[in-house]
Amino acid sequence: MTFEARAARFRALHDGPGALVLPNAWDALSARIAESCGAAAVATTSAALAWSQGCADGEALAFDTLVDRARAIVEAVDVPVTVDFERGWSSDPEEVAANVARLAAIGVVGVNLEDGSEGPELLARKVAACKARAPHVFVNARTDVVLRGLAPAERMVEEVLARARVYEAAGADGFFVPRITANEAIAAITSGTRLPVNVMVIQGLAPVSELATLGVRRVSAGPRIAEAAFSAARRACKELLERGTYTEVLSADLAYPAIQALFTTR
Repeated sequence: MTFEARAARFRALHDGPGALVLPNAWDALSARIAESCGAAAVATTSAALAWSQGCADGEALAFDTLVDRARAIVEAVDVPVTVDFERGWSSDPEEVAANVARLAAIGVVGVNLEDGSEGPELLARKVAACKARAPHVFVNARTDVVLRGLAPAERMVEEVLARARVYEAAGADGFFVPRITANEAIAAITSGTRLPVNVMVIQGLAPVSELATLGVRRVSAGPRIAEAAFSAARRACKELLERGTYTEVLSADLAYPAIQALFTTR
């Protein structure tokens, strides 16, 4: 499949009526597991990808390392891959666009770009530069208004929608609002923008089927699957080291033969 065809396939997954569900991966194995479970596309989680390479989240990972890890994920699966790209590894829009073009060159069909503390105007410039440089890449503009509490509660939705308008005008393909959970607020946002709205799994979030009825078009696991995997690893380590028993160590329902088959039967 050509890059353009894979990019078009990924874009079409946002057209509804259901929501695109993305189990976020951090390496080739977690991506293959997601694909084998039926994921129509795979997203990366910046946090778990950084942790797995011995770095903290927040662009502490070298960009070249991110490219290498993203390439391994793209090559491990047949479904489209989108990358959680934080601030784009630069505050300069043209540098961000060049970085996105480099990801596109290895087969990445989408990126998340966040405003964070930099504000909506700079993210809009980044989005516009990316769309000019790599028009087929799906740019999912992420606002941290809710995540960081950047507006009073009574004005939260208003500020989120104001940023949605700015990002849509800049050419964004999607709109990501992490940490939002209230159904009323979610419905107000999905009805207030033409961009497909993306939410992230967190305690208190409605099930995917209910989110779809609210107009949500994309649901991301974020770092949650990685957290669950790492928690299982810690439980097994603690039992082995503290009690010398093997209940957790031997509790896997995905063992060597099945994992090996993920890479030998493609």
